[in-house]
Amino acid sequence: MTVKIRRVGTSDVLTVPKSIKKRYKEYEVYQDRSGAIVYMPKRSNPFKNSEFIAKHLYDGDDTGFIDGGVRDDELLH
Repeated sequence: MTVKIRRVGTSDVLTVPKSIKKRYKEYEVYQDRSGAIVYMPKRSNPFKNSEFIAKHLYDGDDTGFIDGGVRDDELLH
């Protein structure tokens, strides 16, 4: 399927064909090294979300952790 860029006011627009289901309201857009224009669904970054950070903040409780060692073959040399 081919779409053409068209000018609307001062913006260039790519039309989304009907055959592509619209699953999200917002997209991040970038152009890769080969010139492809890529649209990715806009998602929130959990590491910038204060509620997520507060919920997953380490509280110092080691209950449930296994006390294990590191074998020699697991060490970086």
